[in-house]
Order: sequence, then structure tokens, then C-alpha cells
Amino acid sequence: MSPVQDESVKLIDFIMIGIGCATMAFSLVVFNIANHLADGGISGITLIFRALFHIDPALSTILINAPLLLIGWRYLGNQSLIYTIYGTIMLSLFLWIWQRVPIQIDLHGDLLLASLAAGVTGGSGSGLLYRYGGTTGGTDIVARIMERFRGVPMGQTLLWLDVVILLISLVYIDVRHMAYTLIYSYIFARIVNFMQAGAYAARGLIIVSNQYQAITNDIMDQLERGVSLISGEGGYSHHPRKMIYVVVSPHELHQVRQIINRHDAHAFVSVISVTEAAGEGFSFEIPQRGLRRFIHR
Repeated sequence: MSPVQDESVKLIDFIMIGIGCATMAFSLVVFNIANHLADGGISGITLIFRALFHIDPALSTILINAPLLLIGWRYLGNQSLIYTIYGTIMLSLFLWIWQRVPIQIDLHGDLLLASLAAGVTGGSGSGLLYRYGGTTGGTDIVARIMERFRGVPMGQTLLWLDVVILLISLVYIDVRHMAYTLIYSYIFARIVNFMQAGAYAARGLIIVSNQYQAITNDIMDQLERGVSLISGEGGYSHHPRKMIYVVVSPHELHQVRQIINRHDAHAFVSVISVTEAAGEGFSFEIPQRGLRRFIHR
């Protein structure tokens, strides 16, 4: 990769991390704070400090993360450290901005709508942040240190930290608001997972058939999908076999099955869930019908 290309990739990362932080901060201010919903992680601690000591979350985000960054910088790596510092500053900046911009979304006091909106919006921002290699530090650093020195998996540490922070949050919110906070947390986690896995979900098929050439031709002709032929060997007969590997969108799965059944009703077919598919036909425009732009790989 040329230096110019490498620089452009980093620029995109910084832009998308900034957008993710802006979205997270917007959700925290407009939905969580406005509707008295708690949160996990460092954001949850900043909300506790806001409720008990009237400290601006924009300030407490920096104050809490600064010592954690000093302690954990050696475990982050250079790029992760830069992205974490940048993400922390951007989150703090946008928390300061959104608290001073007169934006209000009237949900008529409906806490269910508030929790859903907070989960979708905050999860989208956080997922975008993680997808481009960013983080806002906080409990992620603590979890990495625990994994390094105590052998405790990061996921387990993050879970228990969130549980403790949410329990402490009961000092300023009631059980009813905590119940809606849990709904928010669930939606938030689901959206983050979706954003990280990728929006272009697909299905991968491994097809074993003596009619592999006819099946391959029809898939390329009718679906305009690329096909890979993999050389294999029968475990019992030890005869050489050709296997087809193709990735299609979920709505094309039925058409592929029809093609297979038309040529070989007894073909072995394995369908795999592909969490992310990037490239022509998925993240790019599908080529025009009749143009054979895909070739055997």
C-alpha cells in the first residue's frame, strides 16, 4: 500500500470515529439524560457524577479516562492509543456541544420509546466507532489489564463492570427507570453487534456435485455471481472431486437451490451464514445482466 493510500485510510477512520462519537453523545444527552435512563461503562459513571455531584459529563469523561489511559497505554498499541485518545476527546467535545444546542425530541414521556431510540441511536454510533477501530477507552482498558494480569476474559470483566455501574445507578433512578435502562442496554448491544458484523449479510454455499460445471455456468449466467471451484477428495472413495463455493444474498438462495435441483437433485449442499460480504454485488453495484464480469477464481 502506498503512503498516500495509507493516509487516506486513516483519514476515513478519523472521520467515521468522529461521526460515531457525535452520534453516541447525541443519544446520551437527548435520550438518556433527558429521560433519566442510566448507562453502563464510563458513560454510566459520568451520569452518576452528574446526578450526585452536578459534574458535566463532558468534563468527567476526560477526568475518568485520563488516568486509565496513562495506566493502560502500553497495552493498547500505538494506533489503538491514538484512536482511543481521539475518541475520548471527540466524545467529550460532542457531549459539551449537544448539552448546549437546544435540541429536544418530545417522546411524550414514553420511556419505552426513549429506551428504543437511545438503544438504536447510541448503538449505531458505538458500532460505527468500533467498526473503524476506535474506542472511547474507559472500561475497555480495565478489561484488557484484567485479561493480561489475571487471565479474566474481557467480555466477563466488561459484563461485571456494567452490572456494578448499573446497580450503583439506582442511587439516582428508580427501579422503573432501571427496567427501561436494561431494555436500552439490550437494544444497544444488538445494534453494536449488527454494525460490527456488517450490513451486507449473505449466504455462502459449498456444493458437491458431479454436475458442477453445469451448475457453475447457470449461477454465473443467471445470478451474475462469482464462483470458485475447489479441488477436493472423497474421504471414503479417495476420488478427486470438484466443489463449488459461491456467496449470494439471502433472497437469491432459493434460486440457487432451483439451479442445483435442476441439474443434480442428490447434490450435497452446505449453507453457511456469512456475517459480512464486501465487494462487487454486495457493497458495490451489481453488474448489468448479460455482462460476464465474473470469472473462475
